[in-house]
Amino acid sequence: MKAVVAMDSFKGSLTSMEAGSAVKKGILRALPDAEVTVIPLADGGEGTVDAIAPFVNGITKNLTVTGPRAFPIKTKYIYSSDSRTAYIEMAESAGLTLIPPEKRNPYFTSTYGVGEVMKDAIRNGAEKLVICIGGSATNDGGAGMLQALGASLTDKNGDEIRFGALGLRDLCAVDLSGLITKNIQITVACDVTNPLCGPDGASHVYGPQKGASYEECCEMDKWLELYAKLCGFDPFEKGTGAAGGMSFALKNILGASLESGAGIVMKITGAEDLIRNSDIVVTGEGRMDSQTVNGKAPYMILEAGKKYGKPVYGICGVLGDGYEECLKAGFKNIAPLAVPSMVASEAIGSVEEVAFVMFSSLANA
Repeated sequence: MKAVVAMDSFKGSLTSMEAGSAVKKGILRALPDAEVTVIPLADGGEGTVDAIAPFVNGITKNLTVTGPRAFPIKTKYIYSSDSRTAYIEMAESAGLTLIPPEKRNPYFTSTYGVGEVMKDAIRNGAEKLVICIGGSATNDGGAGMLQALGASLTDKNGDEIRFGALGLRDLCAVDLSGLITKNIQITVACDVTNPLCGPDGASHVYGPQKGASYEECCEMDKWLELYAKLCGFDPFEKGTGAAGGMSFALKNILGASLESGAGIVMKITGAEDLIRNSDIVVTGEGRMDSQTVNGKAPYMILEAGKKYGKPVYGICGVLGDGYEECLKAGFKNIAPLAVPSMVASEAIGSVEEVAFVMFSSLANA
């Protein structure tokens, strides 16, 4: 029997590969002769680049950039000279976890460091950039990134605007002639469909998670709308509100294509071919509920399994409200951990045990 295991991370407990390896151990305890292949699964958020690194034949590039609150930070990206592609994770240089909770406020956080990473990759020979934009601390519409890449965003005095969303308050002119991204192909891992502005936009939906008050969200929404119009684009376009508007700048100004993060990962790992040639498939994440079927990573694995007529099993930390929708969608079975709130070592053992119990029934069939 051939099994493919593609587990998303259990946030705060297990990485994708840790969860997948634990499932593999459980399957082999129940089915010792099984051939089990573990591949990473991620949706473009934190940890995505680390997950795909073994599959892209690249090397790690380390550098120091401007952090989200303007202090220097050490960061990294993966560069494959074979394909001249750089794999960049926004959270590594502008992520929320880089800032102590008491200092989080998107008024002041900038994407400048992401632009510095992109510039370094281009100078090292990259012709393609794959950028994962989950987990950001910012709401500057990608303005800082553009400045780092050579654009000029100036106030009424002709001076460069300050970092952060607050800088957009003073924006009077945008000059993109100095951008160094000409002829660079950019793909963005982006699963958010919110627009840049409006009640469902970046500021109102995600600003509070990044430390902004309601009043600050209203202000930022107005500034982002002005920014978009000065750049010549629709501030209410679907999909441009991801990562505090980073997707707006990447798509509209740098010509990037926005793609499903999980889809990008599946393509890099060859997940679909592995699933097609398997007998069973296992996937899951920390929580499976009604939202899982709205295009989340395990659901995309399910869809691939259904495409080739393969049974797909789910293992998760907890079953949330509406998990029955997952079963209706086609999961063969879904099993939660006995005790979901565990340290990593305990969670690994629990995942292994759940997989063992789940597949012991196949051994006895």
